[in-house]
Amino acid sequence: MNLPDGLPIPPEDWAQTPLSVQAVVIALWQENHLLKQQVASLQQQVNLLQAEVEKLRERVNKNSQNSSKPPSSDGPQKRSYPKREVSGRKKGGQPGHVGKGRKLKPIEQVSRVVKSLPTRCASCGTLLLGEDLQPVRHQVSELPRVEPEVIEYQLHTLTCCACGTPNAGEWPADMPKGSFGERLQATIAYLGGRFGISHRDIAEALETIFHVEIGLGSIPAQQQIVSQAVEQPVKEAQEYVQQQATVNLDETSWQQLAENCWLWVCTTPAVTVFRVFPTRGAAGAARLLGEDYTGIVGSDRYSAYNWLDPAKRQVCWAHLIRDFQALVERGGESKTIGRLLLAQVKQMFHWWQRVRDGTLTRTDFQSAMQPIRKEVGALLHIGTYVKQVITRRTCHNILKVEQALWTFVEREGVEPTNNAAERALRRGVIWRRRSFGTQSENGSQFVERILTVVITLRQQKRDVLDYLTQTCQARTRGFGCPSLLPDG
Repeated sequence: MNLPDGLPIPPEDWAQTPLSVQAVVIALWQENHLLKQQVASLQQQVNLLQAEVEKLRERVNKNSQNSSKPPSSDGPQKRSYPKREVSGRKKGGQPGHVGKGRKLKPIEQVSRVVKSLPTRCASCGTLLLGEDLQPVRHQVSELPRVEPEVIEYQLHTLTCCACGTPNAGEWPADMPKGSFGERLQATIAYLGGRFGISHRDIAEALETIFHVEIGLGSIPAQQQIVSQAVEQPVKEAQEYVQQQATVNLDETSWQQLAENCWLWVCTTPAVTVFRVFPTRGAAGAARLLGEDYTGIVGSDRYSAYNWLDPAKRQVCWAHLIRDFQALVERGGESKTIGRLLLAQVKQMFHWWQRVRDGTLTRTDFQSAMQPIRKEVGALLHIGTYVKQVITRRTCHNILKVEQALWTFVEREGVEPTNNAAERALRRGVIWRRRSFGTQSENGSQFVERILTVVITLRQQKRDVLDYLTQTCQARTRGFGCPSLLPDG
C-alpha cells in the first residue's frame, strides 16, 4: 500500500511493515483526519454561536447611555443617577436661605385693590382716619370665568323706495368665513402643536376652560385653516435655514396612515424647520437642506449624511460618548480602549466649556486639542485590531468620518454635539407616541408647519398664540402674513 501523505513514517520503514499493519495504520490515519475535520467544523460553529451570543448580549444591554435609545426606553434597573454625598441635612430650604417669592406687580397692573383699614384705636377706642402710605401688600393672581364672545353678523337687504330694487349689504372684510374666530383657531392649533393634545382632549379643554362648544370634526378643520395660513412663513423659514452657515439635522420615524414616513428637523439658533418625508435616506436630507447647500451640517453618524463633504460636517460627540461607553461595557480589550477614549472626551469637553464661557481663546483651544486629536485617532486605529468584531466595526466606521469629528475645533459657530436638533425633535417624538402619527398628507403638513412655528417662536421668545392669531387674521383679510424670521 502507498504511504499516505502526511503520515510521519519513513518510506523505508513503511516498506518493511506488513500489509495487515499498513491497513490498520491507514484506517486509523483516515479516522484521525476525519475527526480533525469534524473538530474544526465544530469549532467554527462554536465561534459563530459565540459571536451571535455576543451580539444578542450587546442588544439586551443597550440603553440610553451606550446607544441611541431614548432615556424613556430604559427600565428601572438601567437608570443610574450620580451618587451624592450625604450631608445630613433635611430636604428643602435650609435655615437662613433667602427665598425667591413672587415679585409684586406695579399698582397700575393690578385689576382690583382690596383695602383693610382699622377703624378705631385698639388701645383707647379713638376713631382712626387717613391711610397708610406704605401698607403691607399681598397680591393674588386669579383666573376669571372665561366666557366666549359670540359675534352675530347680520346681512340686511333693503328695497329702494324709488325703483323697488332690492339692495343687499356686504359682509365685513374682517368677518371669518367659518363659525370660529381667529384667536379660537389659533388656540386650537396651539394646544395641538405645542402640547400634543389629542383632538378629543382639545375639544374637552375648550368646553371646560373656555366654555366653547365645538364638535370633534371641527378640530382638524380649524387646524387646516391655521396650516394654510402659515404656509408662506414656513416656506420662508426653510429658505432661511438653507442659507445659514451652520445647521443641525436629525430625524425620527413617523406614521402617515399605513405609510412609514420620517419627521425631519433642521435647526439653527433662530429658526427651526420640520418636514415629513417618505424617506430616511440621503434624499430626505437633500430636500430639507437643498441640493446645493454649502454650509456645515451637525448630525449623528447615520449613513443618510454620508453624501456630505466630511470637511463640511460635524459628527455628534454625544453619540460617540455612548459608543465609547458601549466599548467599556463590552469588557476585555474593548473596555481598555473605551475608558481611554472617554478620558480624552472628558478633557475635550473641559476645554470646550472654557471656550464657551470665554476663559480660553480659540487659538489656545486649538493648540490644546492637538494631542487629544492624535490620541483619539490612535486609539480608534488600535480598536480596529481587537478580538471583538463589533468593536472593530465601530472603530472602523468612526474612522471613516474622522475628519468630521473635529470641525467644531476649526470652525467657530459649530457645536460638538447635535443636542439642538435632538431637543427640537423631541416634541415630534412625543406627538407621535400620543397620536401614532397622522391620517393624511394634510395632517402631516399641519404637523410640520405648526412645529416649525412653535419651536421657532419659542427660540426667539415671541408669543406663539399672538402670532398664530395675527396670521389667521391676515389670512381672513387678505393681508401678508407676519414672518417667522428673526428680523421679520
